Amino acid sequence: MSGDRRGVLITGGSGAVGRALVRRFVADGCAVAFTWCRNRAAADELAAATGALALAADLTDRAQVAAMVAAALDRLQHVDVLVNNAGRTQVLPFPLIEEEDWDAMMAANLKSLFLVTHEVVRGMIGRKAGAIVNVGSLAGQRLLDVPVHYAAAKAAVGGFTRALARELSRYGVRVNTVVPGLLDDGVGRLVPAKEREDYVRHCAAGRAGRAEEVAEVAAFLASERASYVNGQDVFVDGGI
Repeated sequence: MSGDRRGVLITGGSGAVGRALVRRFVADGCAVAFTWCRNRAAADELAAATGALALAADLTDRAQVAAMVAAALDRLQHVDVLVNNAGRTQVLPFPLIEEEDWDAMMAANLKSLFLVTHEVVRGMIGRKAGAIVNVGSLAGQRLLDVPVHYAAAKAAVGGFTRALARELSRYGVRVNTVVPGLLDDGVGRLVPAKEREDYVRHCAAGRAGRAEEVAEVAAFLASERASYVNGQDVFVDGGI
């Protein structure tokens, strides 16, 4: 049980950014639950190391999302912070993208975002407090050589954030997006060497980022230290 601690729900906790998010919020003294879908071994290892609650769920299935949130609430008592991190990509050139690929990409990156937020936000509205941090991608913000269906899905995250931030402002709930650039782990490992070198050459920081750096910004946006930050896309890209 979370008691007086902030309850934090993080989706996609078993990936590189997800693991960093879980560790950051646990280090901040929060009671944390996270979801996983495919990588059970990584989820079990993270739960054992941090004491966070690991919850298996297909986030594109409403019934599984409802059951997952109920289980999270049973442990946390309340969700004060929601971090929508779950998503996936698929490396395909546009002519080879089939309708099924498009639908799967929208479901993994947008439908899941909608379903989890919809299930959690009612509690925040009732308490008139809360913070939501969505994880976007530079792929949806810049002219980059990235899969079109992934870029389209991630670009939509910003619109979701701004509209929801406006609607929920009357309830004291803030909504922001953290926008990572190229990272040295996770999805970043799928980037070909040529594109990686080009990114680093044009990046003011001169390097790829780390998942922990994204987690630091997400933790800030979820905290009261960011009480005057709302409806924003906050870039963690090294300066592109």
